[in-house]
Amino acid sequence: MAKLILNNVGKDFGSGRPAVSGLSLEVREGGFLALLGPSGCGKTTVLRMIAGFEAPSDGAIFLGERLLANAAQSLPPERRNMAMVFQSYALWPHMSVADNVGYPLKVRGVSREAYRSRIGEALETVRLADHADRRPAELSGGQRQRVALARCLVTHPDVVLLDEPLANLDRHLRQEMEETFREFHQRSGATMIYVTHDQSEAMALATDVAVMSQGKLLQVAPPEEIYARPEGRLVGSLIGRGAVLSLALPEGAPRKLGRDMLRGLFAALLSGHGPKADILVRPEDVHLSGEGAAARVRSSLYEGERYSLTLELEDGQILRAFSRHRPGAGDTVHVTVASAWRL
Repeated sequence: MAKLILNNVGKDFGSGRPAVSGLSLEVREGGFLALLGPSGCGKTTVLRMIAGFEAPSDGAIFLGERLLANAAQSLPPERRNMAMVFQSYALWPHMSVADNVGYPLKVRGVSREAYRSRIGEALETVRLADHADRRPAELSGGQRQRVALARCLVTHPDVVLLDEPLANLDRHLRQEMEETFREFHQRSGATMIYVTHDQSEAMALATDVAVMSQGKLLQVAPPEEIYARPEGRLVGSLIGRGAVLSLALPEGAPRKLGRDMLRGLFAALLSGHGPKADILVRPEDVHLSGEGAAARVRSSLYEGERYSLTLELEDGQILRAFSRHRPGAGDTVHVTVASAWRL
């Protein structure tokens, strides 16, 4: 296996605005990268260019030192040693589970002994060894998705591409399949690229998250870093449930703001002068107390273990917080902020 490299890749379908523009990205060998962004941001187009279903208009794609595609030439999908899992599973209804899993091997003409052995290994990996003789119609949605994963595994691919594979599953099955994907990644050792618009999936599964918007790559980082230290207002608003405030900061203020500095900033909320900066405040860092800045409760939503609050500060800006107790809409509370991040 080798590192997957996208060098200044673009794709223009001639619709007026490029679907992907100037995207440069390195996916480390054996890594699990999530391409995250809203619908229409270009993430599926990137996946299709990696797979070979679309050719880039600009730039180049490499697997190690091997050129996969550029604007002048493109290696066909069947010669890239990649496997793709689609949202729709794409299983043959008239074939058994074993035959569906083994179909890529049949096309490649492997020996009967290797055929049976590799199907058995793949089904064992996704915990479906006792379902080998069943048809897809006899399986649940989660089981069908595991069949699609096993079909990837039999070919020993260098890269596994997943296009929103959990979109058709209910919440319980999604959680179950997230664990299956983690196990699959650990056992196979394959490089995996996972397209999703669901940030919770991306954060739970990936070793790295690449955030996209309007065809451009905004930031690539491990989940913990991209959550704690997002670059720019758009990434800060896409990741997590934080609020972005505009506050007057003193010159030379650090990126990470502590409780003492924030207390002064909120105290001067209405009277603060000087250039404003965008500050990301996560709800877990907002504490309701008898001190601090006054805020009016706009809404309170019960989430099971806590309430999610939307608060309006004195200058009209919105803050989000969690609470174990439910204040009423219209109530005035006081908040202190333990930590924030300057975008």
